[in-house]
Amino acid sequence: MTGFDELFGDHRVMTILRGLSPDETVDLANRAWDAGIELLEVPIGTPEMVPALAAAVKAGAERGKLVGAGTVVTPEQVRVAAEAGARYTVAPGLDLTVLAASLAAGLPHLPGVATATEVHQARRAGCTWVKAFPAAALGPAWFRAIRGPFPDIHYVATGGITAETAGQFLAAGAQVVAVGGALSDPAQLTLLSALR
Repeated sequence: MTGFDELFGDHRVMTILRGLSPDETVDLANRAWDAGIELLEVPIGTPEMVPALAAAVKAGAERGKLVGAGTVVTPEQVRVAAEAGARYTVAPGLDLTVLAASLAAGLPHLPGVATATEVHQARRAGCTWVKAFPAAALGPAWFRAIRGPFPDIHYVATGGITAETAGQFLAAGAQVVAVGGALSDPAQLTLLSALR
């Protein structure tokens, strides 16, 4: 199984395409890839979101791009993500059952954390990458502080990030910033591509 070190490499920006139709998802995914933003997550928190993931996976395969499934909070959603062709799973919180199901399916899992206890639990479970959520509420200072006791963990800042604030989180120690809702503004992709 390929891990996040290889999947994410030195990429610094991820786009999250939530709640869009399959066609809208593919259109925005292609615009992100054209802008040089390689990392892409499509949440599947509800069943009607799965076709957008499948469409993004198909479009990505045509371009040699990998797509992850987000808001994966049950083992059943892990199965759905794997069947749709996702290459990794992402969750808003830390659930060891979901982590185990994802790893059993051959998919690295990015659990959500917001406390030192959760980071510690994720690390003990073998995670070297975690999603810090909600990053905007945690603030850049959280990343500077958490790296003290956990310098070997890689952090993906997610939740409320914009192109204007992304640099602050990267400077504070996040390896990757994930931008979702802010992408409703077309200018965000151009600004984010400069952070690559």
